[in-house]
Amino acid sequence: MGAEEKEEGKEKDLERMTVKELRVVATERTDLVGIHAMKKAELLAAVREAKGIKEEKAPKERLEERGITVKQLKAKIVELKGKRQEAREAKDKRMIDILRRRLSRVKKRTRKISHA
Repeated sequence: MGAEEKEEGKEKDLERMTVKELRVVATERTDLVGIHAMKKAELLAAVREAKGIKEEKAPKERLEERGITVKQLKAKIVELKGKRQEAREAKDKRMIDILRRRLSRVKKRTRKISHA
């Protein structure tokens, strides 16, 4: 049971593996040839194809499906910064901390969209 769970976890975490780790997976578990000359994207595609794993959608595609654009996220950032400034003036430390985390999350989402 434990070994099966580890294998499933590794299959789900292919995106997070380094190139060296992907090469090890490719050599041990597939019959791929020329893996040392492949780049990470090529390795990911080859390993997924060899194992029959469906390719997950990129973060940009997932957000676009929900109708979220960078422009909307940037507007949300401006709104949150305004609320944060109001909280600072009111000296509400709890709300400042909450808004800081929300801002951080929204900024990460914009980066995922723009870099994907």
